[in-house]
Amino acid sequence: MQICESHAQKNSLLNAMNRFIGAVNNMDQTVMVPSLLRDVPVEPDGAPEPGRYLRDAEADMFSYYQQLKAIRNDIEWGVVQRGSASSAAGDREPKERDAEAATAADGGGAPDPDLEQLFRFHLRGLHGVLSKLTLQANDLTNRYKQEIGIAGWGH
Repeated sequence: MQICESHAQKNSLLNAMNRFIGAVNNMDQTVMVPSLLRDVPVEPDGAPEPGRYLRDAEADMFSYYQQLKAIRNDIEWGVVQRGSASSAAGDREPKERDAEAATAADGGGAPDPDLEQLFRFHLRGLHGVLSKLTLQANDLTNRYKQEIGIAGWGH
C-alpha cells in the first residue's frame, strides 16, 4: 500500500528537514575521506554563484562539508549555546532563561499583534534555506564522487 502525499505535505517543514538530513547523511556516508575536500574550490569552474548561502569565507569544499554537518547536528540535537553565554545561562533557572529569551525575541517586551504573519514569514524563509542546503549537500556529494573518479555511481 502506497501513501500518497499531498502537495502541502511535500512542502512541509518536517519534510524539508528530513530531506536535508537525508542528503547530509548520504553525503556523510559517501565522503569516506573528508580531507580530500581540502583545497577543492566550492565553485566547479571558479565562477561565483549568485546568491550563495554559505559565506565567502568558506574557501573550500571541506569547510562546506563541515558546515553542512554542523547544521544537521543543530537540527537533530538543537542549537547548543557556545562560549561564555552557555556558562552564564547555565547558572540561572530555566524559567528565567525562557523569560529573557522571550523578552529579547519580541524586542524588549513590546506586544507583537501579528505573530501568525511573523511565524509564516520565518517558516517560508527556513523552508527556502533548507531546500538550498539540501541541494548543496547533494552537489557536494556529487563533486566528491567526481574528485575521486566514481561520478555516476549510485544514481
